[in-house]
Amino acid sequence: MAQFTIPKAAEAEYNIKKSRFIGRIMPCENEQDAIRQLQQLASQHTQANHLAFAWQIKQENGALITRSFDAGEPSGTAGRPILQVIEGAGLINTVIGVIRYFGGVKLGTGGLARAYGAAAKQAYEASNPIEYVPMKTLKLTIEYNQLQHLEYQLKKCNGKIIDQQFANDVQVHIHLPESATDDIIKQFTSY
Repeated sequence: MAQFTIPKAAEAEYNIKKSRFIGRIMPCENEQDAIRQLQQLASQHTQANHLAFAWQIKQENGALITRSFDAGEPSGTAGRPILQVIEGAGLINTVIGVIRYFGGVKLGTGGLARAYGAAAKQAYEASNPIEYVPMKTLKLTIEYNQLQHLEYQLKKCNGKIIDQQFANDVQVHIHLPESATDDIIKQFTSY
């Protein structure tokens, strides 16, 4: 199955029986990034009753980390339906948080699960997903006269320089698609 991610955050709102569910889908690089974004979301909705969430993150070794959290709702009624949206869409490096403002009418466990799932699904549908491209970070040592050519090659493959140190030569940390790694190594480690 193809894997996807999202290029930028998106949000959608779902209302049922006076309760308001705000789904926000966000790209994330790792668990710390996901937590940071969820904390930021919580700080924007300090009066909310619940912030349930789920994520699926691919580690460098290829393993997937999935997590879901019900935020005080009955077990399995909030985090799990959100995670099902992520898994069903084949999303990687994505976190979805759903804020709930309780409207005074109880929805029951089935109603809660449907509402959290609907808010997550609507946020996903607003997100314009793109195909997931596995990325890799490399450290290279190159000559000064190779730097411009490296920048050109990285631009062609949607890679980028994330750090560079200048001394007798140039030490660069680059972030690029895994599929371009061998070609870049061949071009820039031959001197």
